Amino acid sequence: MGITAFCAWLEGRDYSSAIRTSDWLFPTIETLHVLTLTLVVGSIAMVDLRLIDVASRERPVRQLTADVLPWTWISFVLAAISGFLMFSSSATKYVGDGPFRAKLALLVLAGVNMAVFHGLTYRRVQEWDRAVPPMAAKLAGGASLLLWIGIVFCGRWVGFTT
Repeated sequence: MGITAFCAWLEGRDYSSAIRTSDWLFPTIETLHVLTLTLVVGSIAMVDLRLIDVASRERPVRQLTADVLPWTWISFVLAAISGFLMFSSSATKYVGDGPFRAKLALLVLAGVNMAVFHGLTYRRVQEWDRAVPPMAAKLAGGASLLLWIGIVFCGRWVGFTT
């Protein structure tokens, strides 16, 4: 099954039709998506600003990530679910939309950036936990901030192009 056929199948699900035709369901899901995305971006920004040595300098990186990342992951899962539900309501329209595709590409890049950071740089966090982060951490934090700004920008743009 190709992507177009899959999107058409997804749009044909009862819950997709309900979201598409309801006066209140899509806006409610969209509101949940925006609120949870705000928590995702805000919590990631807290860590990123510490990594680039702009904020929370007095807090050890490990303590900050331990405090913030559970909120990030819970919010991300809820944002992904609500985003999927909105996508399912008009999947064939969204899949061809440039800003939507750009948002997904930036999400993938943000995930790669996070995986590389946690797989390489964060493994040695005990060496710089209470100090100025190394250049690799600063680059990862800066890239993350830029990627998430792009994700939010493209996500907002989708609302005007679909």
